[in-house]
Amino acid sequence: MTEDLDPLPPELGVDLYIDSRKDDTAQWTRTSQTARLRPFIEWCEENDVGTLADLDGRDLYEYRVWRREGNYSGSKVDQLAGTTLKSSMTTLRRFLKFAATIEAVPEELYDKVPVPSIEKGGDVSDSSIDPERVPPILEYLETYEYASRTHVILLLLWHCGARTGGIRALDLRDIDLDGDQPGVEFVHRPETDTPLKNQTGGERYNRITPRVARIVQAYLDGPRKDKEDDYGRNPLITTRKGRVSTSCIRNTLYKVTRPCWLDNGCPHNREIDECEAVDHTYASKCPSTRSPHDVRKARVTKYRNDGVPREVVSDRLDASEFILDKHYDRASEREKANRRWKHLR
Repeated sequence: MTEDLDPLPPELGVDLYIDSRKDDTAQWTRTSQTARLRPFIEWCEENDVGTLADLDGRDLYEYRVWRREGNYSGSKVDQLAGTTLKSSMTTLRRFLKFAATIEAVPEELYDKVPVPSIEKGGDVSDSSIDPERVPPILEYLETYEYASRTHVILLLLWHCGARTGGIRALDLRDIDLDGDQPGVEFVHRPETDTPLKNQTGGERYNRITPRVARIVQAYLDGPRKDKEDDYGRNPLITTRKGRVSTSCIRNTLYKVTRPCWLDNGCPHNREIDECEAVDHTYASKCPSTRSPHDVRKARVTKYRNDGVPREVVSDRLDASEFILDKHYDRASEREKANRRWKHLR
């Protein structure tokens, strides 16, 4: 924190900003701006940002990614439309410009807010990962990091097509690894900090293969830290502090989706020895990194290319068929034509 800045908690800062707008804005404008800044306050709480002076450009980028992926607890969508994201980040930029006038953040910080530009079709994110990229990553993990936390996180994201919050919410009591019909159950438990996106409507039991079950069991028998969360529950995926965080899951995906991590060189013509993204802490700086949400989209595309009916994919992933088509299915026009051809020939 810069010494000549005054410590200001994010929530108090937002209150001061909204109050400062009373003389030049209508009530409805202040109401909408308050709503756009609530996710920022939640993100700060999740990431232990106790004062605005702690923020830097990297934080603002990570907030944009977090916001884009619909991680805000009050969000009703899996992924924010481009226009909504732009208005959210624009309001944050104005807020930080105000914060600079009261010496709560550096004067230039507001200019580092990554406001997206919106073109035609901008309400749909084009961020995705080719479904063919995922199996080699899993094969590498199975060979060199078998049953590690990283292995299990990607394995469940890929095989269940689940959201980050769904994987994080899993308890030991929610998994059945015995017999010939193993599976995992997603349960909405908002009172103990593991809500599902669609609340009780998102509750479901998903089958997994015996092979996936064996890997999860190996994780339980070995690397998993035997920790309870803050509510005395026994999470499936843990860290030294307890239940895995959404940011930990997200950072895990950033790490393993860098091409250089898989010894595939650098498609961006960077000198690997000099690239800051080689450091796991800065993995998100690599243009090729992808988020858990991108893996979910790839899973949808793979299911649909394999001929799995739309309604089956909808039930397994807890997403409407409309949302699947608009936001998740990243098949090319040729791939879509091949799907139709399977039914016409």
